[in-house]
Amino acid sequence: MRALYTAATGMAAQELNVQVISNNIANMRTTGYKKQRAQFQDLIYEHVQRVGAQASDQGTILPVGIDIGGGVKTAGTPRQMTQGTLLPTGNDLDVAIRGEGFFKIQMTDGTYTYTRDGSFTTDGTGRIVTPQGNLVQPTITIPQNASGLTINAQGQVSVMLPGTTTPTVVGQIGMTRFINKAGLQPIGDNLFTDTPASGPPQDGLANNDGFGDMQQRNLEQANVEVVSEISDLIAAQRAYEMNAKVISAADQMLQSTTGMFR
Repeated sequence: MRALYTAATGMAAQELNVQVISNNIANMRTTGYKKQRAQFQDLIYEHVQRVGAQASDQGTILPVGIDIGGGVKTAGTPRQMTQGTLLPTGNDLDVAIRGEGFFKIQMTDGTYTYTRDGSFTTDGTGRIVTPQGNLVQPTITIPQNASGLTINAQGQVSVMLPGTTTPTVVGQIGMTRFINKAGLQPIGDNLFTDTPASGPPQDGLANNDGFGDMQQRNLEQANVEVVSEISDLIAAQRAYEMNAKVISAADQMLQSTTGMFR
């Protein structure tokens, strides 16, 4: 019976939906995380009678057709790149982006990745790096004897050096944006890579030409709304149960049909 297979696609779709929701909830405290949502599309139809087909020799047209659906499929799990709440941390090397843009990170193999996670630190030579030790671009080195590190809204990094009375600029953190942020490929560790869908990276500076600004001693929180995720989870669970009920009903109908031949 077709209903068995149709309902099975619905159960598989809602299982994936629950997986997406659970990942959002699991990352509700992940810095810079952008939530996902599952999108679905109906499957191809069997057209028993096509709408608009000729219904008689007199040329009458069918106003409605008979179309039997085959179920549902997952169309995608796009990310919602909305702004997350900024949380003050008090750490000099914590930086949040308020608005458009990503931090550009150089990996150990020379390739570049992008992130909204600005929880930076320094390595053994004073270079600003991510928690995994990858270099923030452009490479900025903090002198060993420096103090009073500040990062302004444009990303300029300034320190106080011994024997000076004014701050010294040691570099400027760059930013990158994309035409289609949802087209970025997540690779874990709060990092993304560009793809043909995202468009090429556009490098620039904070607080200029449509880029957002930088907020020192802050981190961007995940844009996950817990109440919304829980309500979506309940809806997905109920949809799964209803599809399971359809399978049970179809099974009972098949049992009744089989019983007629005993």
